[in-house]
Amino acid sequence: MSFIAAMVSSLKSNKRERTSAFKKLENAGGLSGKLHFDKKASKKQLNVIKEKLQEENKKTLIKNSIIFTVLVCVFIYFFAIHKY
Repeated sequence: MSFIAAMVSSLKSNKRERTSAFKKLENAGGLSGKLHFDKKASKKQLNVIKEKLQEENKKTLIKNSIIFTVLVCVFIYFFAIHKY
C-alpha cells in the first residue's frame, strides 16, 4: 500500500498549471499582439528572394520526383516482373 501513497504524493508534487494553446497564441505576438519585423526590404529585394525560393523549390520538387520514380520502378521490377 505504501507504493500507492508514494505514487499519489509524487503526482501531487509534480502537478503544474497547464496553459492552453489559445493562451500561448495570444501571448506570442509580443506587447502589441501583432507580428513585428525590425528589418526592412525593398520590393526588388523581396522579388529576388521570392525568385530564389521558387527556383530552390522547383529543384527540390524535380529531385524528389526523380527519386520517387526510381523507387516505383524498382518496386515494379521486383514485385511484378521479377517473380522470384
